[in-house]
Amino acid sequence: MRAILNEAPGEPDVLQLAEVAEPVATSGTVIVQVAAAGVNRADLLQRAGHYPPPPGAPAWPGLEVSGTICSAGPPHSSAEAPRPDQTTAWRPGDRVCALLTGGGYAERVVVDAGLVLPVPDEVDLVDAAALPEATATVISNLDAAQARAGQTILVRGGSGGVGSSAVQIAAGLGLRVLATAGGGQRAARVGEICADNVFDHHDDSLVQSVLDATDGRGVDIILDVLGAGGLADNLAMLATGGRLVVIGLQKGRRGTLDLGLLLERRASVIGTTLRSRPLDERVAIVAAVRDKVWPLVAEGRVKPVVHARLPLAQAPEAHRMLASGEVFGKVLLTV
Repeated sequence: MRAILNEAPGEPDVLQLAEVAEPVATSGTVIVQVAAAGVNRADLLQRAGHYPPPPGAPAWPGLEVSGTICSAGPPHSSAEAPRPDQTTAWRPGDRVCALLTGGGYAERVVVDAGLVLPVPDEVDLVDAAALPEATATVISNLDAAQARAGQTILVRGGSGGVGSSAVQIAAGLGLRVLATAGGGQRAARVGEICADNVFDHHDDSLVQSVLDATDGRGVDIILDVLGAGGLADNLAMLATGGRLVVIGLQKGRRGTLDLGLLLERRASVIGTTLRSRPLDERVAIVAAVRDKVWPLVAEGRVKPVVHARLPLAQAPEAHRMLASGEVFGKVLLTV
């Protein structure tokens, strides 16, 4: 089969189609014929040599796909895994999407059956590739922040792949949603997706605008992709008892935090990852997505936000688009 390889990390134009070995289904796994793969910032980091795949994952990038089931491997034996086997849930031809640790930029993938989700009839099969990574990231972080209906969340970067899912999911779960985006036009589009208030993060009055929108109280949760570059503003916008959840490092990984203010606010800073978690944890997260988010997807309240579809061979262009900051939602590579 064909997959996108990068033989020279750090050189995006070296991404090219090449022949690789067919995936082999082992116990508890299924083979998916890929319709599309989502492009994520983690793929750019891997291409640059900063985010190597975990042991056992394919060398090529791709953390999420959509497609159809080809076949299933033998079921888990009781000696191999304490959890129930899920391969019997899938039949050849089933429309699915899946969360991966790598290898999505390919014609076929092998994935643990517990990381597979059904694609509702109402969702386009290609567009469904925009859902697994973002929804799993969002729901795992909302759970980490103990999010509840009636609370207020600020999504920093509401126009991104994760952010555009976060505003929809949070609203669907009954939170009041504030968000930021770069520029008035992008902010307006985020508001159209599902946000009560959207602010231009280029505006120097962002902190005051958020405080004004919350009657000076601040927000209960901040979902942040900026990292070090957003620490001071984020802490200033948190309510007493608020939780700052860092899910990205676009503005750096080292910064200064006012611990006095953190203590005064009785606030928490939470950091999470997804790809490197043990399999059982990822399976539990996907189960939570199916329970909490998938009904919203079926109802059309959470939709994949797709900026562009490009053929698999145009992976270098997809990476260029994502790195440029022009993307609203997700870029997908079609097979």
